[in-house]
Amino acid sequence: MSDSRNRRPPSSPSSRPAGSPSSRAPRAAVGDVAYLEVVTVNDTGAFLDWGHPRDLLLPYGEQRFRPSVGKRVLVMIYEDQQHRPVASQKLERFIADEATGLRAGDEVALVIADQTDLGYKAVVDYRFWGLLYRDDVNRPLRRGQRVSGYVKRLRDDGRLDLSLLPPGEARLDVVGDQVLKAVRESGGYLPLGDKSDAAEIKARLGVSKNAFKQAIGRLYKRQLIALEPGGIRLVVSKD
Repeated sequence: MSDSRNRRPPSSPSSRPAGSPSSRAPRAAVGDVAYLEVVTVNDTGAFLDWGHPRDLLLPYGEQRFRPSVGKRVLVMIYEDQQHRPVASQKLERFIADEATGLRAGDEVALVIADQTDLGYKAVVDYRFWGLLYRDDVNRPLRRGQRVSGYVKRLRDDGRLDLSLLPPGEARLDVVGDQVLKAVRESGGYLPLGDKSDAAEIKARLGVSKNAFKQAIGRLYKRQLIALEPGGIRLVVSKD
């Protein structure tokens, strides 16, 4: 990390006018990466709603572009030399490419940063960069969204590959729950099976064909579904 924490912003954040409505933003803290709304722009910089009475200063020197009121920006919140909280859009100075202290299977906190050709770039535990590959994303994601995830792989270069699903059998349990939910929502029959196209399975359930096949195999063994030529049917309990 560079010495950006020692850089002093031009002034401290402003207070909201007396009688102004309470903040709608979730409360953020120093050390967080957060997606915050711009509430004021002046000669000092932009001020962000971070869930506290005093708005958070995003100095001009910490901006990647000039944000306008009502827009949201993804920032790191840190303290200056005078222990005042300030924001920076220049996340690369605070977030490391090479991860330490993590291994495959670890559960981590993610903040979605950007969408790429491969998937989604995410901040891991507010410390490291990681990548969620598109094939491992089972639901829509948006910039600034906080989600739980897992380390899928620590690459030779120290970078992290991520997944929204847990490893091993726990992953199949999650996929199985998704399948059962989809079958119930379809009236007890889902027109997906071993012969279904991978793209169709991905579009309907957000999972790979391999994970789907393994999950329905486990559900069949547990006698929760019946496998039919054109799909899967929910087994109705006789109890």
